[in-house]
Amino acid sequence: MFVTAPLMLLLAAAPQSGDAVGNGRKTYSACLEKQIQPALDKKMSLSDFQASLKAQCGTQETAFRAAIVADDKSTGMSEKDAQSDADDQISEYRDKIIGEFEDYSKS
Repeated sequence: MFVTAPLMLLLAAAPQSGDAVGNGRKTYSACLEKQIQPALDKKMSLSDFQASLKAQCGTQETAFRAAIVADDKSTGMSEKDAQSDADDQISEYRDKIIGEFEDYSKS
């Protein structure tokens, strides 16, 4: 599917710092990808699409966050910094999908 090609490039370029992080990343990004086409088909608004991401991928996001934080803390990172890293990584994936949705919904 052409809609998910940019996300797949992002996923391939992402560092794989551990099995739990890598698996969490793959699962979360796959969930996000699956939301685009149905949202486009339904002609969802941006705000509805964002709400849909939280509703449909919240469990995967939570697992990905936990894996990032645990991995970061295992390397000596503080809780605060680990949470910030998780926020950044999750935002990167979510922002990419939202950007794709915006681009394709304008087409």
